[in-house]
Amino acid sequence: MTIADTNQHYDLDPEIFGRFLDPLRKYSSALYLSDSDSLAEAQEHKLRFVAGRLGLTGGERLLDVGCGWGALLLFMAREYKCATLGVSPAPRQHDYIAQRARELGVEDRVSTMVGHFEQLELPGRSFDAVTMLGSIVHMPDADEVFRRARALLRTGGSLYVSESCFRNHAARTAYDERAGTDFVRRDIFGWGDMRPLSELVAAAERAGFSIVSVDDLTVHYRRTIEDWLVNVDAQADALDGHEPGLAGKLRHYLEIANAGWGYTTKHYALVCRRSR
Repeated sequence: MTIADTNQHYDLDPEIFGRFLDPLRKYSSALYLSDSDSLAEAQEHKLRFVAGRLGLTGGERLLDVGCGWGALLLFMAREYKCATLGVSPAPRQHDYIAQRARELGVEDRVSTMVGHFEQLELPGRSFDAVTMLGSIVHMPDADEVFRRARALLRTGGSLYVSESCFRNHAARTAYDERAGTDFVRRDIFGWGDMRPLSELVAAAERAGFSIVSVDDLTVHYRRTIEDWLVNVDAQADALDGHEPGLAGKLRHYLEIANAGWGYTTKHYALVCRRSR
C-alpha cells in the first residue's frame, strides 16, 4: 500500500471541503442532541462526546490517527488544553492544520506527521488517548492497528474508534463487491475495507484492550450526511468550479452511504482501555 492509495480524496483542495462541511471541517459523524441542532452545533457536540468517552479533564497527550482537517486536534487543544499530534498521509491537510493552529493561537499544542500510522515510529506509552474517527477503514491489518495503538498508550489510557461497519458478516459478503461499494473505493477513497463491528471488537481484545463502551451513532451519521447533501446542493456551482462534475460525484457518494444506514451498515463508537 502506498500513500496514494488512501489520500486521493483527502488531499483535494481544502476549500472543497469548506463548501459542504461545518466550519471545523470535521469529516465524520456529528452528534445531534435536539431537532434544532445545526451541523456546526452537532459537530461540537460530537467532539465533546469523544472527550467525555476518553475521560479528558485537561492537559492530556492525545494522538489522532487520520486527523483529516484537524477538527479534533484543534478543538482538544483549544478547549481541553491537550497536547495533540495528528497523523495523515495527505500533505495538504498538514499545511491547513498548521495554518489554523496559528490562527487559533494553539500552535504550541498542535503538531502533525505525514504518513501511515502503521509505518510511523512513535514512542511507546507516550499518550493518554488515541482517536480514530473514520480512519481504521483505510488500514488493512486491524490487529496491527490495535496492537500499535495499545503500545502507544500509558496504563489507563483510552482508544476511541468510530467507524461505519457492515451490520453483520452476511451483509459484508452480500454487498462488499457491489457497484456502489466499488465506486466509493475507486472514485472516492482509494483503498478501504469496511468490517463488521465484531471484527473490530475481536481485534481490540486480541491486542489486550478492555472494552469500555459501544455506542450506536447510526441515526446521527444519517442526519450528518443529510446536512452535507444540503450543503453540496447549495454549493454545486462552486464545487463544479473546482472540478467539473464534482458536486454530482459527491452527491452520488453521499447518497450511497445514506442508503445503507440501518440496513447493510451501522456506525459505531468503540472505546477501549489499556488496563495494565
